[in-house]
Amino acid sequence: MATLMVQGTTSDAGKSTVVAGLCRLLARRGVSVAPFKPQNMALNSAVTVDGGEIGRSTALQALAAGVAPHSDMNPVLLKPESDRGAQVILRGRVHGHMDALDYHAYKRTARESVLAAWQALSSRFDVVIAEGAGSPAEINLRANDIANMGFAEMVDCPVILVGDIDRGGVFAQLVGTLELLSESERSRTRGFIVNRFRGDIALLEPGLEWLAERTGKPVYGTLPYLQGLLLDAEDSIGRSGRMGQGATLKVVVPALPRISNHNDFDPLRLHPQVDLTFVGPGQVIPAADLIILPGSKSTRSDLAWLRDQGWDAVIRRHLRYDGYVLGICGGFQMLGRAVHDPAGLEGPAGSAPGFGLLEFETHMVAGKQLRNVSGRLLAEGVPIDGYEIHNGVSTGPALERPLCKLEGRSDGAVSSDGQVMGTYLHGLFDRLEACEVLLARCGLEVQDGAVDYQVHRQQELDRLADCLEAHLDMAAIERLLGL
Repeated sequence: MATLMVQGTTSDAGKSTVVAGLCRLLARRGVSVAPFKPQNMALNSAVTVDGGEIGRSTALQALAAGVAPHSDMNPVLLKPESDRGAQVILRGRVHGHMDALDYHAYKRTARESVLAAWQALSSRFDVVIAEGAGSPAEINLRANDIANMGFAEMVDCPVILVGDIDRGGVFAQLVGTLELLSESERSRTRGFIVNRFRGDIALLEPGLEWLAERTGKPVYGTLPYLQGLLLDAEDSIGRSGRMGQGATLKVVVPALPRISNHNDFDPLRLHPQVDLTFVGPGQVIPAADLIILPGSKSTRSDLAWLRDQGWDAVIRRHLRYDGYVLGICGGFQMLGRAVHDPAGLEGPAGSAPGFGLLEFETHMVAGKQLRNVSGRLLAEGVPIDGYEIHNGVSTGPALERPLCKLEGRSDGAVSSDGQVMGTYLHGLFDRLEACEVLLARCGLEVQDGAVDYQVHRQQELDRLADCLEAHLDMAAIERLLGL
């Protein structure tokens, strides 16, 4: 059971990226490897081969390893529904809803799911590359920890600590984190990786030598800042990609408080003719050709937020001037006449009016629908594929004009004038041909030079692995794994 854990000094230090790179690099060397994240908090998720749900970044790491994503790879997924509560998913299935204090106490039980998932994964793969969450030095969360050192101690695996030099203070990050660990935790922390370095490495080397002397632990390598690297984000809305260079089609997306699966828009970031803008609270809503309402973990709450921000009036004016609107998953539900949640699955029980742009209503029902699907856009007949993650069931006459067919059934809706479209399908733009067709519907005169997102993602993973091979002491890392 060869397991190595990558932890970080902070959130977004580069843990997910390093794990993805190691998975791709080891897989290229013929090693049977799988990613593992004991606990994740994210609203970006993916459907697994066994019909479960895991964090999107872990699914990307599985892609890097060349294996199908499985619920064992992320046994605890927390999907925030408010500042104090989250939906708890254990080994791919919804377990319930807990506030932060209740979950903190529940971790004693959750660790059993973590250990069982790790053991199952270790029985199927030669190597497991585990990823921590946040920082192991978060003292207030140390009790019953299953996300960082608590897991590493439980399975007795070595740890590599990653620090982000681009934020500044990387030596304080690394030394300070080490100082706040227990003696056994410091012992199992075998060394460091410095991430996102820009400049002349000669200027950094004296600091690296001091770090190794001060801590008695090696620096396994310094990874350069990879300009424009675009990989599935764990949760935060990234800003990398082309984003508007030579763009002729303006696309605007509201950055909902509980936005989910915003990876849907990564292909648009890369499109040379698309200017993609996320609009947050209090920001001016710019003119656009296409407004896309994204997925949401709390549809009614985010609907209220959109109205408070003035989006209702903006969307109606946008349609009067021949603009287009597309809703995806929760965003699709918002386009209907109402969203009903009698059981309070996404917040307090009740109903809320939708934007009323399509004639249907949605009822939230227990039993989340999780499936990987493929099909075709009906009007053009081009293939599409992706995944569904939602609670709602929608009914109404608008669904008699579906956007697509998925696994032989109708999905989504299109208004009679074609200006308003909606679907439950995540990954709608991932296929190049489908992306081009949908943008053409919104007025884009498609030209050559568009990026095939699925090919690009594989190329980015290889680029990342090449970087790790060039800049890390892989011989030392392989010794940690007993290879």
